[in-house]
Amino acid sequence: MLASVALQILPETLDDEQTIKVVDEVIAYMKSTGLECYVAPFETAIEGSDIDQLMDIMKECLHIAGKANNKGVAAFIKVVYRPDGDVLTIEKKVTKHHL
Repeated sequence: MLASVALQILPETLDDEQTIKVVDEVIAYMKSTGLECYVAPFETAIEGSDIDQLMDIMKECLHIAGKANNKGVAAFIKVVYRPDGDVLTIEKKVTKHHL
């Protein structure tokens, strides 16, 4: 694994239900990519071997949130990238906590 990216999406909405709707659309898209994803309370992580693909996914997440909301969106993105590979995987980080 070459890269791991975590995305926290914060749509400008009027209420919690609308926020959940927008975030759910973004998560559904991330899952549809076929890459390993992990949904947590504050962010969703995704990992892959192509950093350009992951950055394109992040950009599309912003487009999806913006279209679903039409008011605006803020995002916090964390990236771990190692060109030679071997980033800590989602599985290595969290599996022991979810047995």
